[in-house]
Parts: sequence; structure tokens; C-alpha cells
Amino acid sequence: MMRTGLSAIIALAFVQGTALAQMRAPTASEAACEEPTLRCATKATPAFGPDGTLWLVWMAGGQVSVASSQDAGRSFSAPTHVTTRRLNLDWGPDARPKIVVDRKGGIALAFSTFRDEAFNGEVFYTRSADGGKSFAEPKPITGNNESQRFEALALDQDGTVFAAWLDKRNRVAAKEAGRKYEGAALFFASSRDGGATYAEAALAREGTCECCRLGLAFAAPGRPVAIFRNIFEGGARDHAVMTFTDVATPGEVRRISNDDWQINACPHHGPSLTVAPNGTYHVVWYTNGKTRKGLFYAHSRDEGRSFSTPMALGQPGRNPTRPFVLSGPAGTVMVWKEFDGEKTSVQMTLSRDDGETWSPPKTIASTSDTSDHPLLISNGKQTYLSWMTKADGYRLTAIEDQP
Repeated sequence: MMRTGLSAIIALAFVQGTALAQMRAPTASEAACEEPTLRCATKATPAFGPDGTLWLVWMAGGQVSVASSQDAGRSFSAPTHVTTRRLNLDWGPDARPKIVVDRKGGIALAFSTFRDEAFNGEVFYTRSADGGKSFAEPKPITGNNESQRFEALALDQDGTVFAAWLDKRNRVAAKEAGRKYEGAALFFASSRDGGATYAEAALAREGTCECCRLGLAFAAPGRPVAIFRNIFEGGARDHAVMTFTDVATPGEVRRISNDDWQINACPHHGPSLTVAPNGTYHVVWYTNGKTRKGLFYAHSRDEGRSFSTPMALGQPGRNPTRPFVLSGPAGTVMVWKEFDGEKTSVQMTLSRDDGETWSPPKTIASTSDTSDHPLLISNGKQTYLSWMTKADGYRLTAIEDQP
């Protein structure tokens, strides 16, 4: 993640036409939006509590803050500031604070900061045991002093919090041995006390792309699944899944699709994964490979050993980006962004037959200004679109059933 790498990122972002807009604070020109308030946020991550409360964590003004809503996001409580001083928070297009809320109402958070001007990062975690009124002092998720970024959290049925992130600690040994080090590594740790403490970090996979968000889910109790952009033989940066045997034992790396994207740079455009109640893996991703280009969807009914033929998403002329998928009460829902030259819209499609067929895409939200990635969230009864825009602020929109 050196300065030369950033140049490649910026060049790629211009090609995609979206990343740079999302790297700027939506109201960066307004002094007021140096404040750590929700209206100054460019990224917000939601989670439902066991009682139906909507929790939101965001980054603004160099701080991480949390608030709750009892009316589906129309109003929020006074925010709790998780951090007490201004930090150099990771502002990359695929970076955002993470949140999970357990059955007892405990709230586990994770976020990353930049250590230096070379974009080396550090992942921190914290927990609230009093319903979001206060949070413990954030601590590094690992004692290693190299770079950690793009953390992800997932909550198991028994309350175990599983964390994964991209880590560059092994580049030091490689450099000392005179070996070329490419990309980063997938590391992980788990917490048995709701995110208050984590086990020692462990290596899951060496040779991953270093600059894309991860996706996490559970294939079954005690069996996490990670989706990530891997570096395969020959240098192709295509997506893969890994199903863990348990929270301490990584599994095999299984390729989702042979897109053959040969790029020695950071796409900053990560995938999304959801596991349906029947065990089907649903995945969406972006590629600019030799084999295919754009957004794609596929599913697996054998824990990632094989995947369906990739299905293209969106209108190529409208630069489809930032896909997200979630299995919920209405079925499996996918959303992504498109730009028609004037407005950015969120497109949605729904499958009621476990990914075999999909409804015609339809617009469910739009904005004429900058916006966050579209996210999906479910309270067990309803699936919602979670979206932060400069023009309209935070929006939580129920996904209506299609005929």
C-alpha cells in the first residue's frame, strides 16, 4: 500500500467513475461537517438489535460514533462517541466501521486507522455492555505493527464474534529473505465474550489482494465463511471463498469464477456474500477481467466447491458498481448502484427460488449527489436498504415485496 499503489488506485477509480466521489466527505467544504455528527458522515453501517432497535455506526470528523433508532431510521438517539479524539480513520472507498449486536444487547465494533502516509493501517475493536451508552477504550485487534485493514465482523448464534482482515505482516520476513511479496494475507480471530477480547490473530491465507472489502457469514453454527479477492497463479485477482472447519481452523480456498483480471493494483471494489437458511452461498462481485467485465452473481449449493455460471448485473452503459446481497424473509435480494449521467440510483432484484430466477431490476432509491455504498439489512421480518447520501442523509428503506 505504497504511494505508487495509490496512483494506480486513483487511475482505476476514474475509470470506474465512482470511487473518488466516495473518498470525499459529502460536505467537506462546510466547516460544520468537520463535526462527528451523522449529517457529516459519508459512511454509515447498520445492525438490528434483538429487540428490533436499529443501531448505526459512522465515521465523521475523525471520530467513530454510534446512535440508535426506534422508528426505522427516521430519528436517532443522541450519539455516543466511541473515540474521544480525532483519528486518521481509514477513508478508502471500501473502508467503513463495522458493528454486530448480540442477543444480550452487547455491541461489538471494529474500525481501522492509517498508521502513516504510506496507507499502512491498524484495526481497532471495542464493545459496549450497557446498551450503547458507553464503549470500552478501543484496542488494536493484534499486537503486530505492520499493516491491517479491511476488517469484517460476523456474529455466530452462540454470541461468538468472528473477525477477519487483510494483514501485511509477512512482507517483512519475505523482504528479509529476498523474496517478492505480493498483496496481503487473510488473518482472523474470534471472541467468546461478545467482542470484549479476541484470541490471538492467525493466518488463514497468504497471497490475497490487499485493498478490497471482505464478506463474512456463517455456513452453520461455528463455521464462518469468508469471501475475498485472491491472487491466483499467474497474477489474476479473482474472487474466492473459504469455509472454516470451526472458528480456529481455515478451510480450502475455492475460486468463484475465472475472470482472469490481471491487475497489479488495488481495485477497492470488494464482494458480498450471504448464506441462505438452506446453506446456499449467494455471492456478488465486480471484475474487469479478460473473461468478463462488470458486476456478477453466482450461487453454490456445495459450500463453494462449485458455483453456478456467473450472471451479469446492471446496465453496462450505466457503470454498475458496489453490489450487495442478502437472504432475508422475502427471499434473496441484490442491490447495486448505477449512474445515468445525472443521477445515481440503487437497483434491486429479488429471487424467491434460491437464486434460480430473478425479478426484473427496479430503482428503489436515487440521488443527484455523492453517496455511500448501498447495504442490505434484515430484522428477521423485513429486509431493508441502508443508504447514506449527501443530499438526503441517512435512509432506511423497506424492500417491498414484488408481485
